[in-house]
Amino acid sequence: MKSTAHICCILPPHILHKLSERPEHRQRALRALAITERLRGRREVFAQFAAGLSAGQKRRTIYDAQHQTDLPGTLMRGEGDDKPSLDVAINEAYDFSGATYDFYQNAYNRNSVDGRGLRLDSTVHYDQQFDNAFWDGRQMVYGDGDRVLFDRFTKCIDVVGHELTHGVTQYTAGLSYRGQSGALNESMSDVFGSLVKQMAAGQTADKADWLIGAGLLMPSVSGVALRSMKDPGTAYNDPQLGQDPQPANMANYLDTTDDNGGVHINSGIPNHAFFLTATKIGGFAWEKAGRIWYVTLTTRLQADSDFQAAADLTFAVAGELYGSGSAEQQAVQSGWDEVGITINPTFAKKLARPAKTAA
Repeated sequence: MKSTAHICCILPPHILHKLSERPEHRQRALRALAITERLRGRREVFAQFAAGLSAGQKRRTIYDAQHQTDLPGTLMRGEGDDKPSLDVAINEAYDFSGATYDFYQNAYNRNSVDGRGLRLDSTVHYDQQFDNAFWDGRQMVYGDGDRVLFDRFTKCIDVVGHELTHGVTQYTAGLSYRGQSGALNESMSDVFGSLVKQMAAGQTADKADWLIGAGLLMPSVSGVALRSMKDPGTAYNDPQLGQDPQPANMANYLDTTDDNGGVHINSGIPNHAFFLTATKIGGFAWEKAGRIWYVTLTTRLQADSDFQAAADLTFAVAGELYGSGSAEQQAVQSGWDEVGITINPTFAKKLARPAKTAA
């Protein structure tokens, strides 16, 4: 099992920093940033001991923080309690964490985020008007949003899938949360968060919206989502939030010390590479493109892997799963090439393992 010391939140810090510049949002934004900073290290501690929490089968437990910050809060709903709550946030946390469990189980035969049946605990109604959701290394935590800019953070199934995928990364590649490895960490969560949504909706790659957090923005915001994998940099353009800064190509890679080296910004590049690969392959994206990325994440990437390593390894894994020179492998190569990352087939061939039959 791998671990990382950083709390990974769905709302990137550049949005919160932008909001802190406006008097009407400053206090709330600074509080959200301070909570994230205070929780650094909590994830690392839990990562060291989380193995003992495994339950073996799907098991969801939903708590209510009652607008406080003590975790986990008051128990509200447990696995098998099929009677919906009158509280929509409780039901969304229960249903969407279950959909994420089912996705990993059905698509890749993975038993929860740790592969061993880790119990999926969630706390809703965290703090007051808290604009974020995060995986802290042991459980999910959701704010209600301020209802001016952001709606409740349980609302979007891909947000839930994104954050729980940070748990999968924690237990597998353990991608360091800085620079390109950190951007890959964020990108993997966007990839599988989107695929959770696509499976739940029964959508093929050409029918999916490829948006992360669609529906999370309130009507007062000019935008459609937090990020777009199809067209990075276009998810929002709003006087309060600023303009979506994600690049779609290495030509526009942002070299910065902010946001742990731009992990939420530069993730647009590998996001777009996956979108291009998945749409070139076609069909249900979790079946082939998703499997290539899943095998790469869970068996091949290392903590310090960068974009080039991800490109070379996904190319190698595509060859292992579907054959050297296959349409799937060509789609991987083309996807990375279009975002400005050239795969060296000779080097990638050295990374390959004996061919396997794809499920």
